[in-house]
Amino acid sequence: MKRDNRRLLGISFFTLALFCFIVVQFYKLQIVEGEKWSKKAKAQHQFSVVEPYRRGRIFANSALKEKHPKQEDPIVFDVKRYHLYADPIAVPEKVRDEIVEKLSELLALKDKGWVQEQFEKKSRSRRLKMWLNEREKKVLTSWWRPFARWKKIPSNALYFEEDYKRAYPYGNLLGAVLHTVRDERDPKTRQAIPTGGLELQFDSELRGKKGKRLRLRSPSHSLEEGVLVDPAEDGADLYLTIDRYIQAIAEEEIERAVKEAGAKSGWAVMMNPHTGEIYALAQYPFFDPSNYRDYYNDPGKTEATKLWAITDCFEPGSTMKPISIAIGMLANKELERQGKETIFDPAAMIPTHDGTFPGRKQPIRDVRKHELLNMYLAIQKSSNIYVAKLIQRVIGTLGDRWYRDQLSQTFGFGKATGIELPSETTGLLPSLDKSYGSGRPQWSIPTPYSLSFGYNLLTTSMQLLKAYAPLCNGGYEVQPTLIKKIVKGEEILYDHLNEERKQIFDAEISREITYALKSVTKLGGAGFRADIPGYTQAGKTGTTEKIVHGTYSKKHHYSSFIGFTPAFEPKFLLYIAIDEPEYRYLPGIGSIHFGGRCAAPVFKHIMEKTYRYLGIPPDDPENSDWAEEMEILESLYRTHN
Repeated sequence: MKRDNRRLLGISFFTLALFCFIVVQFYKLQIVEGEKWSKKAKAQHQFSVVEPYRRGRIFANSALKEKHPKQEDPIVFDVKRYHLYADPIAVPEKVRDEIVEKLSELLALKDKGWVQEQFEKKSRSRRLKMWLNEREKKVLTSWWRPFARWKKIPSNALYFEEDYKRAYPYGNLLGAVLHTVRDERDPKTRQAIPTGGLELQFDSELRGKKGKRLRLRSPSHSLEEGVLVDPAEDGADLYLTIDRYIQAIAEEEIERAVKEAGAKSGWAVMMNPHTGEIYALAQYPFFDPSNYRDYYNDPGKTEATKLWAITDCFEPGSTMKPISIAIGMLANKELERQGKETIFDPAAMIPTHDGTFPGRKQPIRDVRKHELLNMYLAIQKSSNIYVAKLIQRVIGTLGDRWYRDQLSQTFGFGKATGIELPSETTGLLPSLDKSYGSGRPQWSIPTPYSLSFGYNLLTTSMQLLKAYAPLCNGGYEVQPTLIKKIVKGEEILYDHLNEERKQIFDAEISREITYALKSVTKLGGAGFRADIPGYTQAGKTGTTEKIVHGTYSKKHHYSSFIGFTPAFEPKFLLYIAIDEPEYRYLPGIGSIHFGGRCAAPVFKHIMEKTYRYLGIPPDDPENSDWAEEMEILESLYRTHN
């Protein structure tokens, strides 16, 4: 009996010890190492995929055309696409060749060897193909599901990740302004990587927040099943000032002009001179964002990815002359304020036959010799000598620094405009102070005379538009902008309408400059080919020699025209640039490299089509505007020359 009791007691102690051991192990597995084993179990039975977000849309401006439906018009948006992944560990080795063969057939994969290598990896996730559309996904799943059931393979051995890809319904329209995002995401943040343009400038607003979804590895679970752990958050939308139709008109006409002139490139920028809103920013050759790889992998195409209106600087040439005239008028105002005698009268004649100036080895010349010119005739005939003599008077009374301050502070040369785009250059305005590293000032005795007619400084097209806006809008400074508003959900993050304007000079100066520029687009003026039948306009041509191998070339030119319309209370300020038109002569036209011959007609064509599209009635239906004034100018010129 005692022996049986001892045996029973031993069994009891053993059972108790075993139970305690099990409890300890249970505590260790569930409590101490619970997180570790839970992760391992989840890794074996479930996996996470990124829940994608929609990058913000970009909308064109639909408010310009009156009585036109104000509907949202996205020119860039995201479309749903899929990335195909494989779980090699879940695929039996005996069926891998068959799967690879079928995938290559269905997806037109050229490199079957590479696909085979992915299935040989000891991995739970290998990407096989990016950016599949709905049709391709449907074809693939129609084959895979019955195949996986037949072979008893987990259906999630092949799975899809949803993603969104940028879509451009209008092709290369506004391509260099918009740019795009790369196909490959940032491996750490999973955020899109912009290539430039608005996509880069507003990346923080356009980008959203990725989410997370869990899926199970099991033959009984389909590809689509899963639990949404963290929802995605879409990015904000950009509403542009660009009008899609005007942009298309500008692109069509600038392409035609570049081809007809045999030029290297060309661009056109249209702006509202009162608000600074950009209605069109076109250039040719075009950049197609949807095929961005072709451009960045081809040195011959890479140049088209730049936005030349803000990245490329040129000597503006004769388009600078109205600004020099305005500075002369500002000098009059300053001298009146100081109680001193003014330096010039716009109606008074100034001798322009002698182009000799201090510090210059060669005299300044005009295309045609003139004896006497007033301000209106000087702009019409585009006289270099007249504006140089005017600026000579400016620096003689107020000094070089005052003159340079007007160029810099009043008209913004040598400064970025602040347009909402990356890579804008500041241009170059000579400094009166010592240059960095050279120990010498950039400014010399003849510098002001060269500046007066657009040499010895470098400007971008956007800078020139910003400088011209006060000349035609009554003297108000404007800020060029591409953005009307930024909206995220129901919240407006930014609204351009809230910005105020600052008047930088009197409306009288603006009015006098407009009077002078109107004669340029009439017969007798260098820009008469910019005349728009039925409408009033004003503008100025420009033709500059480009520096090639350190010297000015007689055969390489930068030709331009800048104009506004209607002439008074203008709605449109348009700049046309033709870079390196062919140096050749056309019968009945002349040398086509001049701005009045290759750039001015583009202004006319774009504005004709824009007026027609917007349905704006003519303000000069009889084409009689400025006829009397032109007769007076012609008589005045004949009398004094």
